[in-house]
Amino acid sequence: MGQIIIFLVLLGLGYFFGRMAESRHYKRIHQREQAYRKLLVMPEKIPPLEFSQHESTLVSGNVVISVDYFKTVAAGLRSIFGGRVAAYESLLDRARREAILRMQEEAKAKGADAIYNLKFETARIGQNAGQSLGSVEVLAYGTALIPTPDMRAERIARNNLVQGK
Repeated sequence: MGQIIIFLVLLGLGYFFGRMAESRHYKRIHQREQAYRKLLVMPEKIPPLEFSQHESTLVSGNVVISVDYFKTVAAGLRSIFGGRVAAYESLLDRARREAILRMQEEAKAKGADAIYNLKFETARIGQNAGQSLGSVEVLAYGTALIPTPDMRAERIARNNLVQGK
């Protein structure tokens, strides 16, 4: 009986703290996505014509996110009955979005206007006795399109003209 109570307490704590951490992470993701809204990210293999004069470089972002205790138990129960494992869907969603944001941060630091040819790689890490997911790693990578020095100087001159400087 004592083991069941400990299990239920751990399950409740896992649910509460896992939801709290996930909620905070989603809030930070939304804020950062708003900040990078103007940096285009597209899966096309060929960049649009307006970016034909840009320089290009590889950018990437990766993240490892761990599964909380509640999600592990919920996924284990779902594997008995079958169906969607919704507990892991939010985990993968957060991981993908965080990886894209980290890639955008790198591209922005390099002065990029856009990222094309977006790709993802995922990996499962830290399995517990081969039974559960443990953690998931997501790598997002693509080609950043960076304006040439001449294009940047032209933009500055155009902005100064518009602002009346």
